Amino acid sequence: MAEAGAAAAAAAAVANAIKAMGAIVEVTPEDFTSIVARAEKPIVIVANGGWLQPKHQYLTSYKGFVFHAHSDDFLMLDSDVELLTAKSIWIPG
Repeated sequence: MAEAGAAAAAAAAVANAIKAMGAIVEVTPEDFTSIVARAEKPIVIVANGGWLQPKHQYLTSYKGFVFHAHSDDFLMLDSDVELLTAKSIWIPG
């Protein structure tokens, strides 16, 4: 019975995190670079993964949506992209 309670609590925590953050759309690295190229003043957050994680994770916002991609290689972004480095990126789910 305790396991069911713990699972329900974990599901509620994930649901609350999603509500707080809004929807996150997972896209391919190619689609991500295309979305960033369409933005007027793009800002991209990048985090380098560690053990058992993708090497590079990326987030950006475009037209009210948050887009996430991960890649083994660095993405080639235009020089006008403001790049912010984060220690890590956590996506609920």
